[in-house]
Amino acid sequence: MTLHADLILSPPRNCAVALRAGEADIALIPVAAIPTIPDIRIITPYCIGASNSVRTVVLASNSPISELHTIYLDSHSMTSVGLVRILSSRWWHITPEWRAMEDFSVLDDPQDRTGYLMIGDKVFTHEDNFRYYYDLADQWREMTGLSFVFAAWVARRSVPEETINELSSALGYGVEHISQAISCYHYDDRPYAYDYLTRNIDYHFDEEKHRALKLYWTEKMKVDPPINPG
Repeated sequence: MTLHADLILSPPRNCAVALRAGEADIALIPVAAIPTIPDIRIITPYCIGASNSVRTVVLASNSPISELHTIYLDSHSMTSVGLVRILSSRWWHITPEWRAMEDFSVLDDPQDRTGYLMIGDKVFTHEDNFRYYYDLADQWREMTGLSFVFAAWVARRSVPEETINELSSALGYGVEHISQAISCYHYDDRPYAYDYLTRNIDYHFDEEKHRALKLYWTEKMKVDPPINPG
């Protein structure tokens, strides 16, 4: 049987918002959001992860990281925001001022002693604006010895196993046909597309990534403890 669903395309953070609001039953969301949403579970053996350099999750600056006083945080990803805060505390030993980067025009005129957390295509667009690039997957692996997982598929507990199995099959097909997908969506003119999708992104949610995820959640609690409403 073929199952059908309405598809919502949105940045990772907004996918988590849709799931929390009851507008979605299954979503690919930032792993930082998973503990904050009740009645969901991680599904499928696939994720958005990195075993080597991820390339599109970076801290960019025109000053060495030890000299940074301010870091702008990309508003599109909860996981990357948590990761850069963990690395700043545990690995780089810096205590910058944090600023939300809602207006991405700040990337066109970068300031000294200021870092900019960027994810996605923004990295490719602004590569020539900065002297220093710190790939966050590389930095995490240097600190922990582990790969990293940025986003995972989750579903409400009421979603049938049949639906989850159909999704897993579809994801497996996609992972095995990346070249065809690049052609289908007319990305052939982007020379980085194939390498990025096959070498930088690692889709397999293996045991090491599960260990990395648990460690990430533990470390994030230390830098972003939950607010006690009482």
